[in-house]
Amino acid sequence: MPRRRDPTGLAFAVLCSVPFVMVLSNSMLIPVLPAMGAAMDRNLFQIGLVITAFSVPAGLFIPIGGYLSDRWGRKPVMIPGLLGFGLGGLIAGLAPLLAQDPYGWILAGRVLQGLSAGGMYQVALAAAGDMFTGDARPRAMGIMEASNGLGKIASPILGSALALVSWYAPFFAYPALAALAALGLWLLVPEPNRRPQAPAPGPYLRRIGGIFRAKGVSLAVCFLVGFTALFMLFGLLSVYSDLLERPFGIRGFAKGLVVAIPVAVATVTAYLTGIVLQGRLARHLKAVVVTGLALLTGGTAALFWARALGPWVAAISVMGLGYGLTLPAINTLITGAVETAERGGVTALYGTVRFFGAALGPPAFGLLLGAGRGVVYLGSAAAVAGVLALVVALLRQDVLLPSLRRPGADARAARPHLGAVAPGPGSQPQAPGRRAGAAAKGGGSGPIPLGPWSRVRSTLSRREGTSPAP
Repeated sequence: MPRRRDPTGLAFAVLCSVPFVMVLSNSMLIPVLPAMGAAMDRNLFQIGLVITAFSVPAGLFIPIGGYLSDRWGRKPVMIPGLLGFGLGGLIAGLAPLLAQDPYGWILAGRVLQGLSAGGMYQVALAAAGDMFTGDARPRAMGIMEASNGLGKIASPILGSALALVSWYAPFFAYPALAALAALGLWLLVPEPNRRPQAPAPGPYLRRIGGIFRAKGVSLAVCFLVGFTALFMLFGLLSVYSDLLERPFGIRGFAKGLVVAIPVAVATVTAYLTGIVLQGRLARHLKAVVVTGLALLTGGTAALFWARALGPWVAAISVMGLGYGLTLPAINTLITGAVETAERGGVTALYGTVRFFGAALGPPAFGLLLGAGRGVVYLGSAAAVAGVLALVVALLRQDVLLPSLRRPGADARAARPHLGAVAPGPGSQPQAPGRRAGAAAKGGGSGPIPLGPWSRVRSTLSRREGTSPAP
C-alpha cells in the first residue's frame, strides 16, 4: 500500500496557496471601488465592470481549465494560470502610471486575470483529491476550503491597507503573490497521478456524460448546494457591508475587520469539519450537509429580527457556521465520486456553479432590498429550506461513494478485494466468479478477515475515486 501523504506537509501547504491567491481576485478590490471611481471619474456601473471583467471570463473558462488539467496535468495548468493572473494584475497596476486614461487598460488586465484564473481553485481541489485517499481526503477538502476562507478574511483587510498607499496599489499584490505560489508549485508540489496518455476530447466528454448518467441527480443536488451556499453568503455579506456604514457608522479599515468576523467563523468551521470528517463521520457526509443547510436557513431567518449590530453579527456568523459545515462535506462527495482522470472536469463544472453563485449573490440581494426585509431574509431562508428538502429527498451518498455504505452491506463486496493491490495498466482483472468462489471457500491464500471499519479503511486507502455504475 503506498504511503499516504501528510495533509499538513509542505507540498500540500503550497497547493493551498492557490485558492488563497485566487480568492483575492475580487474581494480585495471591494473596499477600494469608491476610490477607484473617484480617481477615474467613473460612475457606479462603470466601476462595477472592474469586477465583472474578471468574473465573467473566469466563470466561463473554469470547465476548460478543468479539462486541460485532466488532459495535461494539474501543474501544467496551474502554473501558467498563476503567471497570467499576476501579469493581468501588473497591467492593471501600471495603467494609472503610464496611461492618461487607465480605465480601459485596467479592464483589459482584469479580463486577462479572469481567463488565467478560470478553474485554478477547482484544479487545486482536484489535485488535492488526487493526492489523498480514504479518511485523509475529507481533511484535505476542509483545509482547502479553509484556505479559500482565509483568503476571504484577508481580502478586505489587505485591500483596505494597501489603499492607504494608493487606490491602485492593490493590483500590485496580485503579481507578487501569484509568482510566489507558482514558484512553490514548480519546486515543491509533485504532479499527482499523471497519466501517460491524456484523454481526447470525444472520449473524455463521453466519460463525463457516463458519470452524470450514473450519478447525475446526486451530483446536481451537490452543485445546487454549492451554488446556494456561495449565493447566500456573499449576497448577505454585501448587505452586511452596506449596513455597517449607514446605520452603524463603521467605515474604512474597521469595516474590513468587522466583515471578516463571519468569514472567520466559516473558515475555522471548514477546517475543523475536515478534521472531524476523517473519522466515522465520513459515513455521514449527507447528515453534515443537512446540518449545515439547517444552520444557514436559521441564520438567514434570524436576520429578519436582528436590528442591532450584535444580533446581526451573531446571525450572519451562524450562517458562516453552516457554510463551513456544508462545503467541505460537499467537496468530499464530489471529488470522491469520480476517478482521477475525470476529477478535474467534474470539479471545474462544480466550480463554475459555485463561482456564479458568489457573483450573482450581491446584485440579487441589492435588488431584493427594495422589496422589504421579509422578502430579503424570510424569503431567502425559505429558498435555502427548499434546497435542504431536495438534499434530504434526492442526495444519495451511497451512489456517490459506494465504498462508504453501511458495513454489513459493504462487507460482502469488499471482502474479495481485501489486501489486493490496485491492478497495473497491463494486468488482467480476475473473473467475478473466481473471486466469489475463492471468498466462499475462505481457503488458500485469501486475505485474513478484518472488522467492518478496518475493511472500509482498507478499501478507501487504495481508492482514488468511484467509477460510474454501468
